[in-house]
Amino acid sequence: MTRSKMLARIFANLCFTASMVIVAGQQLSLAQTPGPFQERHPRYVLQRSDVLTVTFPLTPELNQTLTVQPDGYINLQTAGSVYAQGLTAPELILAMKKAYEGVLHDPIINVDVTDFQKPFFTVSGQVGKPGQYDLRTDITVAEAIAIAGGMTMMTAKTQVFLFHRSSRDYFEVRKVNLKEILSGKNVNEDPLIQSGDMIYVPEKFIANFRKYVPYTANAGTYLQTPPL
Repeated sequence: MTRSKMLARIFANLCFTASMVIVAGQQLSLAQTPGPFQERHPRYVLQRSDVLTVTFPLTPELNQTLTVQPDGYINLQTAGSVYAQGLTAPELILAMKKAYEGVLHDPIINVDVTDFQKPFFTVSGQVGKPGQYDLRTDITVAEAIAIAGGMTMMTAKTQVFLFHRSSRDYFEVRKVNLKEILSGKNVNEDPLIQSGDMIYVPEKFIANFRKYVPYTANAGTYLQTPPL
């Protein structure tokens, strides 16, 4: 397998399930949704196996401890199932209030996440120690690469890719020029990473990035991003 085909497979595996790709901050979709790369303090998004404590101050008999099931649902007393995966706690409260409309009048509901997936990030490609790392504090792409042992090929400095899934239906890819950042130029362009992000350091400069990032619009249809 040629090097270009290997790169194509890596990027295809990363992006195949995405329904939208944003490259370098430019959204390639008809929908206009703010990118989370600008979101400084995002709310935690619920994942499978998260444990939730749900309390009803006015009807404590409905208090529950729930686990997000493998299919993403939680099972509520007297109100059926609600899809929780991918929601923040405030969003889940709104969904639960709707589920209880036929049972309670304007209920007060509190949701606390008591056990959750520990934040992490992944670094792959041309770094000293590729792998998954705990995300213990706010760090940037440059700092994450340093944690992963630094780059093994200095020619890759001008093109590092940050992958971020912003929701179940949205996936973003951002190119970062570390050469300028590490030389003191455009230091504010070194983005903070978020839990679940992946940083990919390619072996060589990819001149025509669109070859490696398929964008799935619907079944059987593929659009491509413009070249970087």
